[in-house]
Amino acid sequence: MKINLLTRSLLTITAAVALVMGGCATKEPDHRRMDPVYMFTSFHDSDQKFLRFLWSEDGYHWSNVPGTFLEANVGEAKQLRDPSIARGQDGVFHLVWTAGWHDGQGFGYSSSTDLVHWSQQEFIPVMAKEPTTVNVWAPEIFFDELDNQFVITWASTIPGRFPDMLESHTNNQRLYFTTTRDFQNFSPTQLFLDPGFSVIDPFLARDGDHYVLICKDNSRQALALRGAFGKTWIGPWEGMSRLITQRYTEGPCALKVGDDWLIYFDEYREKRYGALKTHDFKSFTDVSGEMSFPEGHKHGTAFQVPHYILDDMLKSQPAHMKSL
Repeated sequence: MKINLLTRSLLTITAAVALVMGGCATKEPDHRRMDPVYMFTSFHDSDQKFLRFLWSEDGYHWSNVPGTFLEANVGEAKQLRDPSIARGQDGVFHLVWTAGWHDGQGFGYSSSTDLVHWSQQEFIPVMAKEPTTVNVWAPEIFFDELDNQFVITWASTIPGRFPDMLESHTNNQRLYFTTTRDFQNFSPTQLFLDPGFSVIDPFLARDGDHYVLICKDNSRQALALRGAFGKTWIGPWEGMSRLITQRYTEGPCALKVGDDWLIYFDEYREKRYGALKTHDFKSFTDVSGEMSFPEGHKHGTAFQVPHYILDDMLKSQPAHMKSL
């Protein structure tokens, strides 16, 4: 009897230990790297068809993530230019892009949780109520954390809507916007900015308690970047700054690196990328000479992610990837 009781006790203890150990075994340690790394969406002029990425540890020296990660299949031209990305509070990445030089009705859209596998692409017809619209260029997506919504801005020409002055009747751009929380319902398209001249390539950033807008003055006499400040993401914008880059620059985006911001831009005539460093968006230092970018990189968005996102991208070889 004593032996049976002892045996039963030992079995009970053994089962309990096994249960605890088994429970522990199901909770494998998370070895994913959580330290930050910088990423940059990209495309190449040579094909204007595929989503590409760059990566960097310091924001100055950039390398290609091998392969391509999305092939455009929406819009009349089925084109992919100017890919812009933002991540929501749920961790999902949302991507928008220029679907065609003269696809006047809208832009391309897709989403991903890992930057490798993407949802079915959609064409978002944000200018459908303006049938004479010539183009929807460089849609830029910004996540507004305060209202938990996405703001998408872009440039369009509606011939005759604004005085042409020195501009072509089909290239007199103004900035427009829409907002969404779920990418199924979008607010009515509205005018975002009319600075009194042709303007393209908007980029929004939040810096402390104010917002910064960087865009390209696309008027014939300028063709370079300006900036402005606002108390909200929609402004009112406190005027346009002086030109902060040289002529023939476009496609700006800003990335916070340490205590400074880096403003990247495309020197499209020289076929190279440049950058400015600033602490306050009022004074700027040209750090282009300290930058290195892979050949062919074009207009995109720089952003920060946990390192495991990049690690998984480097290890993945999905069927649609193409070797560089």
